[in-house]
Amino acid sequence: MKLLTLIIIFAFITLIPLNSKAEVMFTSTIEPPSKEVERVEVLDDQLLGDRDLWLETKALAKERTSRTFIASKLTTSDKKTVPEHIKSYPAKTVTATGYTAGEESTGKNPGDKLYGITFSGVEVKRDTYSTIAADPKVFPIGSILFIPGYGYGVVADTGSAIKGDIIDLYYETVDDVFNEWGKQKVKVYVVKKGDGSFSEKELLNLNGN
Repeated sequence: MKLLTLIIIFAFITLIPLNSKAEVMFTSTIEPPSKEVERVEVLDDQLLGDRDLWLETKALAKERTSRTFIASKLTTSDKKTVPEHIKSYPAKTVTATGYTAGEESTGKNPGDKLYGITFSGVEVKRDTYSTIAADPKVFPIGSILFIPGYGYGVVADTGSAIKGDIIDLYYETVDDVFNEWGKQKVKVYVVKKGDGSFSEKELLNLNGN
């Protein structure tokens, strides 16, 4: 019986014309990856030292609307209300980007030596007073800035790409960087100018811990 069944199936297959619809059953519909996806994969390992390029390239791998996300973030932020008492402090317009403690920003992973540790020695923190990176020639370590849309940031870190009027705001995840900040030109207020040092104890005190 099994032999007869096999013979019938074989005969049926050989009688199907090659241009019939049955041929579609054996045709692959998998399309090759787009050039944009290939570009992301090729460049991914080369972007750790260039956060701006990283942000731009990662956007290609997100939804189509993400392609305009960074561009939409390049305008001066005036959407957040600045408290009246803050307006009396010296102000400076800077370009602010976002970063994480992870490999995509620092090249380090949890468990690596100095993972999550800033230039000043304190651990990265997103809180009422968060740790941020800046050029110490512009904002010395320990400086406290009020950043509209972000809150208070304490300069605790530096970076090879953080030069001049550029600051880098710490976020806990990459999604937070994209969804909450991206890249913005913003007027920041210098609440306190640092003296070049900052400690974990000072950060804890600022956050009421």
